[in-house]
Amino acid sequence: MKIFNKKARFNYELTESIEAGIVLTGAEVKSAKEGKVSLNDSFARVDENGEAWLLNCHIHPYQFADNSRYEPTRSRKLLLKRKEILSLQKKMEGRNLTLVPLAMYLEKGKIKVELAIGRGKKQWDKRAAIKKRESDREKQRLLRQKI
Repeated sequence: MKIFNKKARFNYELTESIEAGIVLTGAEVKSAKEGKVSLNDSFARVDENGEAWLLNCHIHPYQFADNSRYEPTRSRKLLLKRKEILSLQKKMEGRNLTLVPLAMYLEKGKIKVELAIGRGKKQWDKRAAIKKRESDREKQRLLRQKI
């Protein structure tokens, strides 16, 4: 089970990545192991108490659990060491950067989240990336035809 945030690399210029644990309930763990997680509009934030939180991550309700009071997009605490949190705060301080989740995966029985520090791309940056990708594809097609 590995869930990727496909739009993260397109919408952000990513620099440094870090791995974090996440606090989930039992039904959320089962749903995540089934791969029913969406990281598309999610982001992480460090609050004033020095705790990291994952916001807007949508974990679908587990079908065999009591979902009467379940909130799929609730804030979930990220498990990082104090030094890692302070380092992230220092790097992001006043620079218009954000923490973006890249992937959620299972490692040694525990669910982990891969986070990266990123700066939002402008529209012209996205267009340039698309143009470069298409030109690279065209070059590859031409090379295959010559061989």
